[in-house]
Amino acid sequence: MFIQTEATPNPATLKFLPGRVVMEAGTADFRDAEQARASSPLAGRLFEVPGVTGVFFGYDFVTVTKEDGDWQHLKPAILGTIMEHFMSGQPVMSGTETSSSKADGEEFYDTADEEIVSTIKELLETRVRPAVAQDGGDITFRGYEKGVVFLHMKGACAGCPSSTATLKHGIQNLLHHFVPEVREVEQVA
Repeated sequence: MFIQTEATPNPATLKFLPGRVVMEAGTADFRDAEQARASSPLAGRLFEVPGVTGVFFGYDFVTVTKEDGDWQHLKPAILGTIMEHFMSGQPVMSGTETSSSKADGEEFYDTADEEIVSTIKELLETRVRPAVAQDGGDITFRGYEKGVVFLHMKGACAGCPSSTATLKHGIQNLLHHFVPEVREVEQVA
């Protein structure tokens, strides 16, 4: 098994491509070892590697976030853990929960804004999420209120130094271009 790696805009996060489907549908974002062990054998094992602080699963990739240290020392242990997991035949997720949307909380918006929200979601799905996935992350709609779109960033995007620029200059401008009612984009946890 050959696992490729790619750098992400977040220097603390590296994208691992195992050459197979990781998550058939949805995504999964783990920010602590306890949550990881309860939901995913693979994420739990990755958190056993000293220095790992975050694990994110996309369709065909795993992104791992580290606290300190050099990727030169962490990368071999992470590669070995991912390879051993896939060779064992164990599932990536232990239960039926395959999407992190449950952890994202409820969406909020006024029903009078249904058409605006529908357009925003379509733009996010077709134009933003594929680009963000290329960088090892994901972004989901959380709400819309008085011209402000609330988004949740996951994976490599969470804590990325360029995430504010991505939100304010990239996504905000794109959404405003197609939906003039959008004045601002904010990140929520």
